[in-house]
Amino acid sequence: MRNMLAVLFCLSACTAFAAPLPTPHLGKPVSAADMKRWDIDIQADGAGLPPGSGTAAQGAPLFTEKCAACHGDGGRGSDLFKRGLPSPPVIISDKKFKPIDGGTTTIANFWPYAPPLFDYIRRAMPWNEPRTLSDNQVYALTAYILAEGKVIDPKLVLNAKSLAQVKMPNRDGFRPRFPDLMPR
Repeated sequence: MRNMLAVLFCLSACTAFAAPLPTPHLGKPVSAADMKRWDIDIQADGAGLPPGSGTAAQGAPLFTEKCAACHGDGGRGSDLFKRGLPSPPVIISDKKFKPIDGGTTTIANFWPYAPPLFDYIRRAMPWNEPRTLSDNQVYALTAYILAEGKVIDPKLVLNAKSLAQVKMPNRDGFRPRFPDLMPR
């Protein structure tokens, strides 16, 4: 009889645990429209670049307004950087660095492809207001930064086609971990 009670207890306990647990009813399913807002990645070959355009001349006042407080005048470093203190990165430099290390990287000598620069600016800048710039503003800022770094002609109009054709100065200075995944 004791064994029978133990078996019945175990069976009742097992069925109690086998019943589906109630769901917490948190959130909602993600819609295609929600996903589209966040599916904004740009590939190294320029795939995914949006419509729009911009020039270095259009980017100069934007840089002064939105970027110079952190990156300094023309992207050449803030006062903190010039005093040797921790600061946002210098993005423009006229110096040629060899070898490249974490303290000497700039857009021109460290980024192997130009389209991801657009992607980064659009996604993360300005740091205190990310994703607030229009695509035209991002093209203009990208043009300004690349022109200041002497990568492109300041008169070049950057758009999806022209940005994808920009050859960064140190493109061939990288040994990619997965070469088969690199644009040709």
